[in-house]
Amino acid sequence: MAKPLIVDFLGESIHFTLVEKVERSKLYGYVETEVVDATGKRCELATLTGDGHSLVGKGGTAIAYLSPSGLWRKKSELTPLDIHGQVITPVQPTFAAPVALERTVSIDDYLAHNIHLIYRLTPDKEHVALQRKLQGGSIFQFTFSYRGGLEAAAGFLLLGADGHLFLCVGTPTAIHFVGPKAAASVAAKTETTVAEEDDMLDFSLVD
Repeated sequence: MAKPLIVDFLGESIHFTLVEKVERSKLYGYVETEVVDATGKRCELATLTGDGHSLVGKGGTAIAYLSPSGLWRKKSELTPLDIHGQVITPVQPTFAAPVALERTVSIDDYLAHNIHLIYRLTPDKEHVALQRKLQGGSIFQFTFSYRGGLEAAAGFLLLGADGHLFLCVGTPTAIHFVGPKAAASVAAKTETTVAEEDDMLDFSLVD
């Protein structure tokens, strides 16, 4: 059973249980494509190696860590660095300590994130002040990491239209605008009169 999410709001701790993970397949269903050979036997995905004729089946590949000199290295021996060469301090799991609900964001801030995880929550007790804030449309944001790691995502606590509490986890959406910096000028279309059209036709060139 997953650890509860403990939040601290106005000096009081509230324990939230992750009831279920909301998945697209549960809401809309899914379609699974099955590939079979000429005899009706199910096909399995294989990897074509660099020699161009060897196939490696499922479970035949793995990830390894090598030093610049080609020696094997364990993951525990590696030190994470950012693009500037500075050591990255790992983040702790959010479930390891209470989360302070202090920061609220607008709906635009929430929609500016790519949400990839949604959990339905149930509190261990009723908290009137927090319930009123959520019913008023408040969205609380805090850093979130399920198991800990190098980077934390953004966690949002909000109330759905059906009255259920949800924990939404996502990352800021990176939007890059491409195209000209300024719109190209369009020449105004001028109307041509019948007399002008006649002038453009030179009948002296016709035999």
